[in-house]
Amino acid sequence: MVLLNSSLRYGFIVQSPLWITVLLVSFAWLLGVFGDDLPGKSSQALGLSLHITAGMLVLLLTVERLGWRVDAPPTSSIVTTATSRRLRAAALTQVALYGLLITVPLVGIAVQFARGGSLPLLDLAQIASPWAADRPLAHTLKEVHELMAHALIAAAALYAAAALLHHCVLHDRTLRRMLPAPARSPRRARHGC
Repeated sequence: MVLLNSSLRYGFIVQSPLWITVLLVSFAWLLGVFGDDLPGKSSQALGLSLHITAGMLVLLLTVERLGWRVDAPPTSSIVTTATSRRLRAAALTQVALYGLLITVPLVGIAVQFARGGSLPLLDLAQIASPWAADRPLAHTLKEVHELMAHALIAAAALYAAAALLHHCVLHDRTLRRMLPAPARSPRRARHGC
């Protein structure tokens, strides 16, 4: 696999944080939705700790990815039959994804602090809550956190559906340039699903 971006695909340095983020967001979302259903208080506490850790890692990876985009812009534009409206929709969805990848963990941190709890940093250290517990605020922030997390999953699903549309209908390289597998030679490349 190529480390840096090429004109045909993103390199390992860009792809790795993306796919790790996909896994972490999925894991955190599942724990957020089903964590209270884990058996026993100790399992639930472990689930919350893993949820927070995954959220912190998502935040760190997103900041790293944004920094990388400044230093190494995306690969050159792919020739596509997508309309300018679709291209604008893709850009807006990407902005929404990055915005949610940052704000969902930040609101989650605020939830933990509003509960009066400390913020575990990968179970190596903890940041004490900067304010006293405020249950009504914690409840409101948790509702906002949950809604934003669901919006993040919906935006990611929309973005994935658009990538499949590019691959299956428009027959361009939009999806293939982000997949971890090496690019097929043009002679062997097949479009379709």
